[in-house]
Amino acid sequence: MHSVWFGEFFGTLVLVLMGGGVNAGVNLRKSYAANSGWLVITTGWGLAVLCGVLVSQAFGSAGAHLNPAISLASAVTSGDFSQLGLYWSAQMLGAMCGAALVALHYAPHWRITEDPGAKLGIFCTGPAISSPLANIWSEVVGTFVLILVANAIGSHGVSATGPAGGVGPWLVASLVWGIGLSLGGTTGYAINPARDLGPRLMHFLLPIPGKGPSNWSYAPIPVIGPLIGGVLAGVLLRFAHL
Repeated sequence: MHSVWFGEFFGTLVLVLMGGGVNAGVNLRKSYAANSGWLVITTGWGLAVLCGVLVSQAFGSAGAHLNPAISLASAVTSGDFSQLGLYWSAQMLGAMCGAALVALHYAPHWRITEDPGAKLGIFCTGPAISSPLANIWSEVVGTFVLILVANAIGSHGVSATGPAGGVGPWLVASLVWGIGLSLGGTTGYAINPARDLGPRLMHFLLPIPGKGPSNWSYAPIPVIGPLIGGVLAGVLLRFAHL
């Protein structure tokens, strides 16, 4: 169980388990973290990325993408698209399993939480103001910043040898935390198609008490936006040679 596929699978599972977990802790009734707010959510997601990256690397994925948009950007940069299926399948399945574990972990809390919108928001994102073009733009910008800065962290322009060993994941976690604080208030900053689509599918499939619809009309935006952002970042990186 030491390979790129297992690394991406387990890393994404941990990412979504912990990220969805903080969403649940803040939004479900009778949780000790209930109503603790956006700062807790963004911090939780940043730390979820850190833990996901570490697990992914430990299980064999040195790049620890955990995100189809990052995998696409890497393919655009290198010109090699042959591994996209491997990355995307592991990331999607990992995200679905992570979301299922969140649902199981918080099992007693679903029935006593009345708001179906709060339950949906634990699994996937939605717009603060519904405006499809603006919402896609938010996801494009957030994903572009994610990929650009993540590559800058490991670039020779930052250090002759890149960041010190073991520091990189912490810097990427800080980056995701910063994106959430500065850019995340418009759409909930999916910036990752697997992180949004996988849990949305589980919300649709699982027998969660009192759940509402899965908002499939919005679902293409947190998939298309990050993929566009990934392509744009990949094109820039291909010619920038960071």
